Amino acid sequence: MIVVIDSNCLSASIGKSSPYRWLFDALRNQKFEFGITTDILAEYEEHLQTYYSFNLAQNVIEGLVNSQNARLVSPTYFWHLIESDHDDDKFVDCAVACQADYIITFDRHFDILKKIKFPKVSPITPDKFFDIFYQA
Repeated sequence: MIVVIDSNCLSASIGKSSPYRWLFDALRNQKFEFGITTDILAEYEEHLQTYYSFNLAQNVIEGLVNSQNARLVSPTYFWHLIESDHDDDKFVDCAVACQADYIITFDRHFDILKKIKFPKVSPITPDKFFDIFYQA
């Protein structure tokens, strides 16, 4: 299974007492593959530094980059499918490039993807992903 994780979901999963900690632990324990791009890594770093220390943000980024379950891709086509927030198009482009099964996100504006037949990209909340992931 391949996923792309939105920045908000990644940062929400890092805290040891977070209800989403299972996502970060599964990621670190290589339970699934995940797609990233240099743009996504930059956003992760910026986002993490807002909520956590500089050192923690750097350690998380380094861990992601060096992880054997990471799929670092360079999209060659930019789909521009998220009308309400084009900054999130990078997650769609990454998902298409790495053939991800899901984009894990809290953001409702990704729901537009459910209406688009091509390219097929499936947004999913962390809670719904949990149900699918732990049923597999």
